[in-house]
Amino acid sequence: MVRALALSAALIAATPVFAEDGHEAVTTFTLDNGMDVVVIEDHRAPVVQHMVWYRAGSADEPVGSSGVAHFLEHLLFKATDTLEAGEFSATVAANGGNDNAFTSYDYTAYFQRVAADRLELMMRMESDRMRNIRLSDDDIATERDVILEERNQRTENNPRALFGEQVSAAQYLNHRYGVPVIGWKHEMETLDLDDALSFYQIHYSPNNAILVVTGDVEPDEVKSLAEQYYGVIPANPDLPERVRSQEPPQTAERRLTFKDARVSQPYVQRSYLAPERDAGAQEKAAALFLLAELLGGSTTSYLNEKLQFEQQKVVYTGAFYRGVSLDDTTFDLLVVPAEGVSLQEAEDAMDQAVTDFIAEGVNEEDLDRIKMQLRAAQTYARDNVDGIGNRYGRALTSGLTVEDVQAWPDVLQAVTGDQIIAAAREVLQPETSVTGWLMRDDEVTQ
Repeated sequence: MVRALALSAALIAATPVFAEDGHEAVTTFTLDNGMDVVVIEDHRAPVVQHMVWYRAGSADEPVGSSGVAHFLEHLLFKATDTLEAGEFSATVAANGGNDNAFTSYDYTAYFQRVAADRLELMMRMESDRMRNIRLSDDDIATERDVILEERNQRTENNPRALFGEQVSAAQYLNHRYGVPVIGWKHEMETLDLDDALSFYQIHYSPNNAILVVTGDVEPDEVKSLAEQYYGVIPANPDLPERVRSQEPPQTAERRLTFKDARVSQPYVQRSYLAPERDAGAQEKAAALFLLAELLGGSTTSYLNEKLQFEQQKVVYTGAFYRGVSLDDTTFDLLVVPAEGVSLQEAEDAMDQAVTDFIAEGVNEEDLDRIKMQLRAAQTYARDNVDGIGNRYGRALTSGLTVEDVQAWPDVLQAVTGDQIIAAAREVLQPETSVTGWLMRDDEVTQ
């Protein structure tokens, strides 16, 4: 993209770089082996974030091997042809940086945040573990225990997490989004070296990866280094097409109750199957995003005003829409009843409030206020190098494009109240919903 010519060389050195349209200056190119590269410049501080995103997450795992994507993420911090186990992170720390990795349904990402002059070192180490990981049976046994303990701490010891797993499993009858990212415990216990290496050999290749570099860098420098370190890695000619099992038509409302003595606060959660953000067609997703903000995005949202302040039937309300997703996602509502209010009463009040919202239509002043807040938040987000890299990486591994990412703020600003109500009528349908009650063991269902 062409930079604004009015900026002097001195000013460019001290500010983020923007294109003439006001968006971040993003340079993209593809290496000969198929690896995509995205460079976003910000020269205000001599810092760079280097990220490699694989188009492989838990929803791409083989049936029966749930958790292997997250398991492999852990294993990539073991030894390679040139590094001992733990040496990668120790080297990053010794150079004044920090590193980590994360796995989701649609991607696995590895990142380092370091001084800009350490970029080459990061590329050398990251490209090494893209194909040269060296695993032993001891590594497998040790790290399998680690992920099982992680599940114990985050899920088994958390009734809300266990409840959330059951809601997702009920929502997705056939799609892998119904399987937890960390995996089902009984399948995690059987993960072995062959499982890890098979997933690694299939998915960890340059033609299945996106390199995202943000910060104090020049695109030509990044391209030269990427060609030197990543460009020499052969593409995987047998990389399978990214095809997942899809949901059949959902035609039946589903309900579940989850009881656990450790529950401190019962609540009602409702999820609806909803469309994700699609490349070149983000308008419906934008309407759903704003619907979530209007219904339950803040203490002044519609549900909160009606149910907490006016009726005093709940102590918390929330509405959530996860639009960045390769396949159909969910739109969620949550209400926590006040003392003395049953779950059924809270659910009925929530349903009536949603019905009233659709009947009344969008309050234009509320919509304008939310749009203004979003515009301000999007401006401030440009100061966060980490956040910028994550925003582009999540989108690109989920089927969106750079153009979609940059168009999103304007798409949101163009959404009308009528479009939001139309999206609500389309998505908030009982037959595509799952309603869950999280309860204590001693509670009755009425």
